[in-house]
Amino acid sequence: MFNDIADILEIRGDNPFRIRAYRRAAQNIDSMPKDVAAMSLDDLHKIPGIGADLAAKIHEYAQSGRLEFFDELKKEVPAGVIGLLSVPGLGPKTAKLLFDKLHIKDIDELEMHAKEGRLKGLPGIKARTESNILKGIAMIKRHSGRYPIGRMRPVAEEFMDGLRRGAPVGEISVAGSLRRWKETIKDIDILVTSRAPQKVMEVFVNLPQVKDVIMKGPTKSSVVTNEGIQVDMRVVSGDSFGAALAYFTGSREHNVRLREMAVRKGLKINEYGIFDVKTDKKLGGAKEEDIYRILGMPYIAPELREDSGEIEAALMGNLPELIEIKDIKGDLHIHTKESDGSHEIEELINIAQTKGYRYIAITDHSKGLAVAHGLSIERVLEQNRKIKAINKKLKGFKLLSGTEMDIKSDGTLDYPDDVLRQLDIVIASIHSGFRQAREKITQRIVSAMNNPYVSIIAHPTGRLIGERDAYDIDMEEILKTASETRTSIEINAYPLRLDLSDIYVRKAKKLGVSFAINTDAHVSHQFDYMAYGTGTARRGWIEKGDVLNAAGYDMLMKCINLKRTEDTRKR
Repeated sequence: MFNDIADILEIRGDNPFRIRAYRRAAQNIDSMPKDVAAMSLDDLHKIPGIGADLAAKIHEYAQSGRLEFFDELKKEVPAGVIGLLSVPGLGPKTAKLLFDKLHIKDIDELEMHAKEGRLKGLPGIKARTESNILKGIAMIKRHSGRYPIGRMRPVAEEFMDGLRRGAPVGEISVAGSLRRWKETIKDIDILVTSRAPQKVMEVFVNLPQVKDVIMKGPTKSSVVTNEGIQVDMRVVSGDSFGAALAYFTGSREHNVRLREMAVRKGLKINEYGIFDVKTDKKLGGAKEEDIYRILGMPYIAPELREDSGEIEAALMGNLPELIEIKDIKGDLHIHTKESDGSHEIEELINIAQTKGYRYIAITDHSKGLAVAHGLSIERVLEQNRKIKAINKKLKGFKLLSGTEMDIKSDGTLDYPDDVLRQLDIVIASIHSGFRQAREKITQRIVSAMNNPYVSIIAHPTGRLIGERDAYDIDMEEILKTASETRTSIEINAYPLRLDLSDIYVRKAKKLGVSFAINTDAHVSHQFDYMAYGTGTARRGWIEKGDVLNAAGYDMLMKCINLKRTEDTRKR
């Protein structure tokens, strides 16, 4: 609702700071681990970016199910205009223009007009604009029926928490693509053991987040949530839990390979266990490890089960020792109130220490990103001095002074080298010119990596899952240059980014590229996003030694300074 309000205010040409306040509030609410509808006014005031006015609006909606301000605001803009805004790259003013001039009121009509070339000629719309609109609509249709993992995992956790509290369950786990940490998910699978399955089913179908019951059976039920997400649950016996978990985790291709191996050994595998075909004797199934052990392999982690070489690696004893979230020693991409974050440095230190981190990097936006209140040269150097003063008082914990520096549309960097050399760490990223030609946008990133002070390239493809496709870049060239220049590539853990994707992560690893798994946190709850970045890294076969921020502070600084000294000598 707050995002819709921001859109309408933007269409009206309202105060940009007011628009930004609503968008920031929406972002912070979205990252909250609990339902804001259940919070008191006092608690709402404690959410970063939520002042008295917005807290009152949240409270009004929670109490009455409507917001008078929003109802009145919607009268100013046709409903169809808001619907068009789901098309990536189509802004509020363009949406209103399309409605006013062509009476386009939904995505289907927009697609028809664009295909027929009827948008060209409107102010600001050219043939390339039509092409981009069609690409955006195609992306929406590709993701139709699938949801980002960042939306699905909290729903699954909520269901499992409800079952643990109210039902007689033993073991419980998600299965399916959610357990494999795929970036988009169709539906949620939950597997449990219980001696009273009917009681479990009763609790499951009556959880408060359930809107409709598709089916209810003695050992399997399916429901739809208030958000339209399907959740399936199965109850299995304890001696079959491992086999069922492997079976329902998939992937289908991985399971086919396992069954083929079993057949050659005179065995059969199903959701109940692994059996000797001749005697029908059950050989195992209580644990997933049983399946792999009996087939003559070590356990294969769920994230690897895509039939992409993991079985061959297992048979040869070459499976990677995948990174775990406990291996992460710090976060190298965090924003403060100085730019578009929500916390002071001191607050961030406390949050990081509760996570067991040994360091964090403060990387506020650079001056070119005015919309995020980017830091001028004077401000970033002042922040650098402040961080060095704070470090003198810290024990067992370090702050890195850094920046998320904009790579400008012309390929130049937002700060000169004499500023960058004073910072501990420099992240470079793109925030504009997303639709530039492939060669141009590739060269921008390559140029940044060739700078001796650039340690990391952040969210390297710029994608937002389901909202914005990656920009057109030559990833082969990017990864090759990263390897040659000792520049780390970020795995951005923000659930709508997960950028770099697992496919490119694996390619980068083969080239010897190092990684930084960062949350890009703007508010405290986003520190928890590290799990999503780690999941993506594991899908890309990443080990602890591949990750910059899995190293201790001294080794981290050694790696950063190695590029600086080598590149400086070359210059």
